[in-house]
Amino acid sequence: MSKPAETELYAPVKSWLEGMGYEVKSEVGPADVVALREGAPPVIIELKAGFSLTLLQQAVARQAVTDLVYVAVPRWTGKPGWRAFKGNLRLCRRLGLGVLSVRLKDGLVQVHTDPGPFQPRKSKVKSARILSEFARREGDPNTGGTNGKLVTAYRQDAEKLAACLAKEGPMKGAALAKATGVATATRMMAINHYGWFVRVERGVYGLTDEGRAALPE
Repeated sequence: MSKPAETELYAPVKSWLEGMGYEVKSEVGPADVVALREGAPPVIIELKAGFSLTLLQQAVARQAVTDLVYVAVPRWTGKPGWRAFKGNLRLCRRLGLGVLSVRLKDGLVQVHTDPGPFQPRKSKVKSARILSEFARREGDPNTGGTNGKLVTAYRQDAEKLAACLAKEGPMKGAALAKATGVATATRMMAINHYGWFVRVERGVYGLTDEGRAALPE
């Protein structure tokens, strides 16, 4: 399916604005759409066939004219489209921009957010996770921008367990926790996220070939 043209968005958006009593004109100066209504500030809408940095830059530039700036894009399709749209919606909220989607098959215009100041809500859970990971991680084993190959505190703990098992042989989880300082040793080996551990008997774990191979030299 070919990508829709920006011009296909104009008629539905114009009709939607006119339904609210606005007079609407397109391509006024640098703005795609300008709408005026007596006693109200102007509304500017930037049209694009999809979200892009150019669209956001243009919309932010229009905020020098009015606080009521929207971006309008075709409605998403499928779950991947919705996930991408949702991420861009959060970004637009932070920029103080309104967001419209246009369903081209019937011209439905949906308002997802109106322009306005944005105050992000802080997540105590997410903050606690970052601070915990920072505190637990030993040293700084990663390079910023690593392509998915990260050494986390969890992996460091798993490596401690694997190294101890490689040296001492199968051990009980409690003894391994005491020897390595990894309090969650038994649980980590039971979950076996990396496939490094094997249950030898009840409460006793050993090391797999994958675990030996993963040990730092």
